[in-house]
Amino acid sequence: MMNQDYILTLTAEDRVGLVAAVTGFLADHDGFILDSQQYADLEQNRFFMRVAFKGAGPKFPTDLAILTSSFTPIADHYGLVWTLVSAAEKPNIIIAVSKGSHCLNDLLHRWKTAALPVNIAAVISNHDNLRDLTEWHDVPFHHLPVSDENRCEQEQAIVNLMTEVQADYLILARYMQILSDNLSHQLAGRCINIHHSFLPGFKGARPYHRAHQRGVKLIGATAHFVSADLDEGPIIEQAVERVDHRASVEELIRIGRDIESQVLAKAVKWAGEHRILMNGNRTVVFR
Repeated sequence: MMNQDYILTLTAEDRVGLVAAVTGFLADHDGFILDSQQYADLEQNRFFMRVAFKGAGPKFPTDLAILTSSFTPIADHYGLVWTLVSAAEKPNIIIAVSKGSHCLNDLLHRWKTAALPVNIAAVISNHDNLRDLTEWHDVPFHHLPVSDENRCEQEQAIVNLMTEVQADYLILARYMQILSDNLSHQLAGRCINIHHSFLPGFKGARPYHRAHQRGVKLIGATAHFVSADLDEGPIIEQAVERVDHRASVEELIRIGRDIESQVLAKAVKWAGEHRILMNGNRTVVFR
């Protein structure tokens, strides 16, 4: 246990003594802080904190369960909403995709080269054309066609698969289906989508064609948590790139796909590193 790293994340109603309570606990138990970030939302009177640490002495607990039990009285006293995990344990994710391969290919490559701190447990799709790409990376592929008639059954199959593989997150990597309100509520804070726009502009189909028609000078992408309100969930990351009048639709699509891949990869990486904390309809991201 001494050689392992741990990550503590927490949020609570802001009050004096929170940082001292956490750092004091670690000091009392021979915990060595590797990285600590905190943020006080004065408007909402909420406090957020992420601490990465390891054991550095004989008083450090020999088991994560003991460490968790030891910290619980402090968490209860301050009313913390908190998690304590081993940094070595990677969250399980399922990727959902339709026909576009760019985000899926990027995530699979980053995962295969150990650049993403997650375990890709499966890929699901309402089409079968990305099976070869997925299975080439030794990831199980599940073809789950969807229509208005079978949408409830198809979404239940997604939930069942997430339960089976103990998935922490569902990643919508250009999955061109709108999740039902029921599934969106079930996966609140656990479903990340990449949107082909610097929200909230150009929603819906053919976004780059519409952007080209409007003569935009910036195009971008947004990674956000899914909510029942379409494309209105808490934003995790955004990026833009400047373009000008010379850019064709095809060039906008190429640039946009690159941005989408990069933004989604950042969001998945931060989720894997427990850097994202919910703050109502916003997020706190400790980079």
